[in-house]
Amino acid sequence: MLKTVIESPCILVCSIDEKTGYCFGCGRTRGEIAGWLTMSPTERGAIMDVLAERLEGIERPARRETRRRRLARERAEKS
Repeated sequence: MLKTVIESPCILVCSIDEKTGYCFGCGRTRGEIAGWLTMSPTERGAIMDVLAERLEGIERPARRETRRRRLARERAEKS
């Protein structure tokens, strides 16, 4: 069986920015994400062409501080 590979911008950071409607990870809208597999290569390419510009306009939420990062910060503060 031959499998078709479909390029995707998904980086598994799936959260939608309420202001813009774009995913914080890939820059696509909910509709674009939902319809990705049924779009033609031309349609997907047109979306891929604008994702970098979309992502520049998204204000990303602050990242949660991990235990490792917190311990490193605390060590640096003690020095």
